[in-house]
Amino acid sequence: MDSIYHARWITTDVELDDYSARMFQRKIEFDKKVRKAVFHVTALGIYEAYVNEKQVGKDYRFLPGWTHYSRRVQYQSYDVTKYIKDNQAILSVHVARGWFGGRISGNPGKMPFAMACALDVVFEDGTKDFYISMANDRWKAAKTKVIFSDIYDGETYDERLQLHDFQAVKTAHGYNPNDLVKQQGEYVKEQETLPALKLITTPRNERVIDFGQNMTGYVRFTVKGRIGQRFVISHAEVLDNEGCFYTDNLRGAKQRIEYISNGRVSAYSPHFSFQGFRYIRLDEWPDNVNLEDIKAIVVHSDIVRTGFFDSSSELLNKLFTNAIWGQKGNFLDVPTDCPQRDERLGWTGDAQVFAKAASYNYNVKKFFAKWLTDLALSQGTNGAVPVVVPIRYSYTGVSSAWGDAATIIPYQMYLTYGDKKILEDQYDSMASWVEYIKNSSDNPYLWNNGTHYGDWLALDVPFGTYKGKTDPYLISTVYYANSVDILRKTSIILKKRKNIILYYENLYKNIVKAFNETYWKDEKLLTDTQTAYVLALHFKLLNKDRVKTAVLNLLRKISDSNNKISTGFLGTPYILHVLADNGHADIAYKLLLEKEYPSWLYPITKGSTTIWEHWDNIKPDGTFWSKDMNSFNHYAYGAVADFMYEKVAGIRTDESKPGFANIIFEPVVTKNCELNHAKAVIKVKEGEISSSWKIEKDMIYYRFEVPKKHTATICLNKTYEVGPGEYEYTLNI
Repeated sequence: MDSIYHARWITTDVELDDYSARMFQRKIEFDKKVRKAVFHVTALGIYEAYVNEKQVGKDYRFLPGWTHYSRRVQYQSYDVTKYIKDNQAILSVHVARGWFGGRISGNPGKMPFAMACALDVVFEDGTKDFYISMANDRWKAAKTKVIFSDIYDGETYDERLQLHDFQAVKTAHGYNPNDLVKQQGEYVKEQETLPALKLITTPRNERVIDFGQNMTGYVRFTVKGRIGQRFVISHAEVLDNEGCFYTDNLRGAKQRIEYISNGRVSAYSPHFSFQGFRYIRLDEWPDNVNLEDIKAIVVHSDIVRTGFFDSSSELLNKLFTNAIWGQKGNFLDVPTDCPQRDERLGWTGDAQVFAKAASYNYNVKKFFAKWLTDLALSQGTNGAVPVVVPIRYSYTGVSSAWGDAATIIPYQMYLTYGDKKILEDQYDSMASWVEYIKNSSDNPYLWNNGTHYGDWLALDVPFGTYKGKTDPYLISTVYYANSVDILRKTSIILKKRKNIILYYENLYKNIVKAFNETYWKDEKLLTDTQTAYVLALHFKLLNKDRVKTAVLNLLRKISDSNNKISTGFLGTPYILHVLADNGHADIAYKLLLEKEYPSWLYPITKGSTTIWEHWDNIKPDGTFWSKDMNSFNHYAYGAVADFMYEKVAGIRTDESKPGFANIIFEPVVTKNCELNHAKAVIKVKEGEISSSWKIEKDMIYYRFEVPKKHTATICLNKTYEVGPGEYEYTLNI
């Protein structure tokens, strides 16, 4: 066991309004030559670690990551042998509030930060020793050049300062070293560097730099100023309809960086804060602006890109690219809803609707495994899943579709990657969630109480209303049934006892029966909305004799909306799938390729480079939908990418042989789809899964690629069962 488990959490006195960072430091002198040294470090907050002034783990950002701090904290281990010089080591750990004690915590009045570390040493003579953090006079804490740091508000860095105002350290009570766990998730890293494209002078005479892409990360700049000269920048996602810098949608987040020069040439980027932005405003800067000295650094979890899509529609390709950027911007240690305003939380509902697309776009197996562990730890003793994970002080509510991330995401990871371990690890959490729902109502087969977000931001309600028209209890019962069905299938996969499997089979059947008896009347659902029909059809809850009528009702509701979508966060991910699966692919393509509001492509006509939170963040007249709910980097509607993979290109998993062990190729191509070619690629361990088609005159040319050790079922005019290789087919359209 690593010696960090013997360490003590240490902190120091910090005033409530003091957001400066601290350097915890100790000097060690060895009486023997060191053969090997390993430094284990963690923090309640965000840290950077150094040995003899050499930064360790310098490729990693925002360590140790965001977890459910009261239950577990990750730690990282570094081989620092090469940094030990002259038989001595100065251990330094630079710590800021970060997610733990900053405003994002929801309760910044508690302990601002703490640190624990240990150095394991093996000497040349084979003996061993360890040195741990503890509250004694060997450890001290000092203020640093980071005189302000907050996730929301940015950072102030005074290059003139050295370590100063040394203080004693003390034990940080309430945290157990046994709650430490080795790094589980993906490390956060700098991924790309974007150049400053142009300098704009706005009508308000603001100097604004455009990087051309809405992103998450920070600015790195090189400057030389007078001693004490300030360089101040603010960050924003968009310009307003007059071309001025727009920050109202950030709500209380300042997103402000201030650098104070020591009079020498210096390169700087924030240590403990990140921003969501496309533009920066030079609030204090010399008249001479050299764009080459200013770069935007894209930062996100080190997930590997696996999915690609291309078609004959440049707007559709741009939509896919925007979904990719939305994932990059919001997969920063946890799957956040947005990276810019005073929120940036792991909303469970957003994560579950996007999980399939996310797993095709990138390898997110490890990323989600870490987050789902915190989801399980965040559950109440009654099984309730909070709406944000890791749990946050002011967001402890429960909602259907949000809490169902507990079942939907593990099962989707199993389908995409074929690894049962995530189901084994999350099974108790999944079962606990289902029991919570069952016990939440006086009817064990309906979830008909509580407060739910419903079809969030749907368009079938008056302007300014956030919850859609669809009955939240209809939605909650649909998701209840789906979670039980997932748990039934998971129990079979994990070979649980027959009585357990039978329990979930019967529970599922009774929920379906109760749903049909409660919510279907006079040949329609009681809530006559697009989303109601989409969810009932997608999750296959309706009696078979009602499916055709429900499809016709959905078509009627689309027609009533001027042949446009009116769905919100819950109906949108599935509406195109439901139409294509029920013989109306032509309408699905029309909705997908619609350019007028409301549609997926409308934001692109307004210059979007990521996915918007609302269908009309920017209205046709150039004004904004709202100030408080108007993120320009919100990936939920980017779930449409899984339709591009599964229906447009035609690549999907086989539930009986997950992990693409057997690939199902079934492109959906119609004469009126407005596309003349499309292609998708999903990379797997053994190679590339590829599906493409093109239309020339009255013929469709298909091409499929099956990697080694995989098989495929190709569904065209007839079904072909094939092994590894490349396959081409030509059919009349």
